Amino acid sequence: MFHLGTPLWQIVVRSVVVYTVVFAGFRLLGKRELGQMTIFDLVLILLIANAVQNAMVGPDSSLQGGVVAAVVLLVVNQILAQIRVRSPLADHLFQGQPTVLVEHGKLMLPQLRKQGLDEEDLLMAMREHGIDKVADVELSVLETDGSISIVPTSSKTYRSRRHRARAIRKPQ
Repeated sequence: MFHLGTPLWQIVVRSVVVYTVVFAGFRLLGKRELGQMTIFDLVLILLIANAVQNAMVGPDSSLQGGVVAAVVLLVVNQILAQIRVRSPLADHLFQGQPTVLVEHGKLMLPQLRKQGLDEEDLLMAMREHGIDKVADVELSVLETDGSISIVPTSSKTYRSRRHRARAIRKPQ
């Protein structure tokens, strides 16, 4: 239980590599995987977690091996969070850019498809904001955290599920 079956440095390197690969994979999959999680996404995350566990610690099943891998993942995550906060370029690379889904009541179908969303995903977000027609949407944005922000044509504010209402200025 307390004997390392894999050298400590290997667990550290393996954990960093696995973190990088899984992060890159989710980053490439797009924003939908973050905020619009389905049961398929949950199953995927659970299976990935199980699959990469052995890749991080190898044959080691000791308590220390698991703790070292967990600490390395937490430290790498914290370092990347600090880099992202301090560097706009890193923030852009790690987070990406918001994607416009509806503009002036017109659905941007290619953008929806590119982000792995369908019209029903957008309609669900619209209903959450009390809007039933695309024509009543001034702007809809898939945010970098995966949430969908909606600006109704009749309002000077918008709301997203994760953010407080903010005032916007309409062009004169």
